[in-house]
Amino acid sequence: MEEPGQLKRAFIDATAGAIAGGISRTVTSPLDVIKIRFQVQLEPTSSWAVVRGNISGPSKYTGMLQATKDIFREEGLPGFWRGNVPALLMVMPYTAIQFAVLNKIKTFASGSSKTDDHIHLSPYLSYVSGALAGCAATVGSYPFDLLRTVLASQGEPKVYPTMRAAFIDIIRARGFRGLYAGLTPTLVEIIPYAGLQFGTYDTFKRWAMAWNRHHSSIPSSVGTDDSLSSFQLFVCGLAAGTCAKLVCHPLDVVKKRFQIEGLPRHPKYGARVEQHAYKNMIDALRRIVVAEGWAGLYKGIVPSTVKAAPAGAVTFVAYEYTSDWLESILT
Repeated sequence: MEEPGQLKRAFIDATAGAIAGGISRTVTSPLDVIKIRFQVQLEPTSSWAVVRGNISGPSKYTGMLQATKDIFREEGLPGFWRGNVPALLMVMPYTAIQFAVLNKIKTFASGSSKTDDHIHLSPYLSYVSGALAGCAATVGSYPFDLLRTVLASQGEPKVYPTMRAAFIDIIRARGFRGLYAGLTPTLVEIIPYAGLQFGTYDTFKRWAMAWNRHHSSIPSSVGTDDSLSSFQLFVCGLAAGTCAKLVCHPLDVVKKRFQIEGLPRHPKYGARVEQHAYKNMIDALRRIVVAEGWAGLYKGIVPSTVKAAPAGAVTFVAYEYTSDWLESILT
């Protein structure tokens, strides 16, 4: 198969990335909604904290199962896809930009646009490429991420009935800069997160290929096919998503707090994050630890990790197959 041109390669990467991101986001939306409800709740999110009395007010959500039941009872099944439209508007351009930039950097580093040649890059370059691609994608899609958080966190009764209403109110209350509230901790988070996600994914793929070669019946002198099965790609994506999320979750909590800072929220969901509650990212980390303990930095870690693992797996598998399919019909 001939090597695709630069524009064609960019189109394949962006299109495959957008499709993969859309599929992954829709499949894992319920876990994302639960995660966000935990992250923006100032009160403790565990029943153990409630029993100990370590609580300043009643907690709306005290566990993943309890939160699932409450959301379903109060908002029905659609409640688990609250904010999914702005999420798709965020995720699809995000993954499109991410994969296009990622492969552009890898192409520059390897001297070839063929994805088969990219796997032989050093782990260091895989991590750096992922981090740079994540930063570019974040800046390009951030306002939709903020709108997704606002809509997913509000519950019932709704404060904002539509994405347009939320957009207009944020512009009115906080100006255009309000659409980028929390961008700093997001960029600080995305550098290690994207770097870890793509770097570990490439590392796990190399390990899987080595394992295949080691267990292959074909002699190494003849050469073996480095292609991986769908299951192996899924496991590699699963491991990469889990590793990245466990390391970077506290910064995601801080980002969510900045995104909803000063915005209205129904009282039954607990205290709201007041305007200018945090001076900066470091101050937010400190205040969360002081007011909510170290556990406050890991609110929503269970649904977040449960979501991150299959989300990473589905994204990578969908991307690999969509990219191969597009390349086969366009080249």
